[in-house]
Amino acid sequence: MDCTGNSSESGSVVGNASSVENGVFDGDGRCFKQISPQRGGGSRNTSPVSRSGSRNTSPSRQKVVKTKPRGLDEETLATFCKAVHADVQMEDNIWAMLPEDLLHEILARVPPFHILRLRSVCKRWNSLLQDISFLKFHSSVPSHGPCLLSFWKNSQTPQCSVFSLPLKTWYRIPFAFLPQWAFWLVGSSGGLVCFSGQDGLTFKTLVCNPLTQAWRTLPSMHYNHQRQLIMVVDRLDRSFKVIATTDIFGDKSLPTEVYDSKTDSWSVHQIMPAVNLCSSKMAYCDSKLYLETLSPLGLMMYRLDTGQWEHIPAKFPRSLLDGYLVAGTRKRLFLVGRIGLYSTLQGMRIWELDHAKTMWVEISRMPPKYFRALLRLSAERFECFGQDNLICFTSWNQGKGLLFDVDKKIWSWIGGGALQSYNNQVCFYEPKFDASIY
Repeated sequence: MDCTGNSSESGSVVGNASSVENGVFDGDGRCFKQISPQRGGGSRNTSPVSRSGSRNTSPSRQKVVKTKPRGLDEETLATFCKAVHADVQMEDNIWAMLPEDLLHEILARVPPFHILRLRSVCKRWNSLLQDISFLKFHSSVPSHGPCLLSFWKNSQTPQCSVFSLPLKTWYRIPFAFLPQWAFWLVGSSGGLVCFSGQDGLTFKTLVCNPLTQAWRTLPSMHYNHQRQLIMVVDRLDRSFKVIATTDIFGDKSLPTEVYDSKTDSWSVHQIMPAVNLCSSKMAYCDSKLYLETLSPLGLMMYRLDTGQWEHIPAKFPRSLLDGYLVAGTRKRLFLVGRIGLYSTLQGMRIWELDHAKTMWVEISRMPPKYFRALLRLSAERFECFGQDNLICFTSWNQGKGLLFDVDKKIWSWIGGGALQSYNNQVCFYEPKFDASIY
C-alpha cells in the first residue's frame, strides 16, 4: 500500500522535502521537533570593572557566541560543532558558484537524515537523491555510524523510528508505503530492510529502502510456508540474498531455500538434518548461517557457498538458561545468555566461539546494576541482537535498551518513546541512499 492508500506490489515514494523539520518527519507532513534540556550557557563575567565599561581582553574571559545546529542535542554539540562568531557572513555570490563535484563531496559527509531535511533549501538540492554523481560520492565516504530501527504498528498503521548512535537522536520515518500484510521485521543489512507476513493464505516477503521508500515484493518460494528468514547484502556486487530455513512451526521436512536478487528467483537446497532447535534466532557471519540445537548439542551451520548443512559440537556453558547467537565482525560469533536458576540469583554473560577448539570462551559479564534494571523479574524475557561488535539488549517491559560495545567494553542506555511500545521490533540499521532493492 502506498502513501495514497493504493495497493501495489512494489513502489518508490520519496518523501516531500517540505515535511522534514529538525530531522524528524512523518508521512503526513507533520513536524516533530527535537527537544533537549538546557544545560547552562557560558561563564558570566560579573566583575565591577567589566560593568563600568572597561573591556576584559583576557582569553579566558572573552565571550564566545556558539550556535547550536538544528537537529543536534547538547551532547552532540561538543563533538560535531565549533564556536561560530556572530559577525561571520556567508557570501551568497561565492557559495552559489560552488562547483558541483565539491558540493557533492561536502553533502556526502552530512548525516543521511539531515540530507532529507536539506532538500527543502532549493530545487537543486531537492533532486540530490536522483543524482547518480551524488549517490556515488555518498556511497564512497565512510559510514555515518550504526543506527537502531524500531518498527511497530499503531492501529494497523506501520510506524518506524530510527535512533542514530553517533548523533544520539531519534528520527521518525514514514512507513505508510508498506502493505498491510508486512507485519514481521526480518532484519536489515546494507541499508535494506526485510519484512514478511501473511497475505491471506500466502506467505510473502518484501525488501525496502527506508530512506528512499522504494520497496518490492519478492517472488513466492517453491514451498510457500511461514519460514524463518534472514537477509544478507553483498556490497561488492551490489546484490542481496534471503535465506529461508525451517518452518516457523517446526516442520523439518522443508528444504532450505535461497533468494538471489541477481536472478530474482529462489533456489532449493539441502533439507536441514533432523535436530531439535534450541532457539529460532539465527546469526550470519563469514558467509555462514548458525542456529542453536539441543539434540545433538551444539550448532547447525549452513554454508551459503555450497548450500550444505553441518553440525558443530560446541557445547553450551553450564547453567545457561537462554541464549542468543549474535554475529560480530568478520568471523566473530557471540553467545549471549543468562546464567543461574529462575529461583536464584542470575547474571548475563557473553561468550565468543573459538572456532579452532569449537568451544565457547567467556569475554564479558553484564554489571549487576544493568542486569537488575534490564530484567526486573527472574523469568522476564529479553531480546538481543548485534552488528559490528555492538550488542543491544531490549526487555519486553522496559522503555529503553542497553548497548554494549564489545571492543571498548562500554555499557550505555538508549532511551526514547520508540522503545516503549509493547509490540515493537528492533534491529540494527545502516542508512544508505544507494542501497538498491533490485
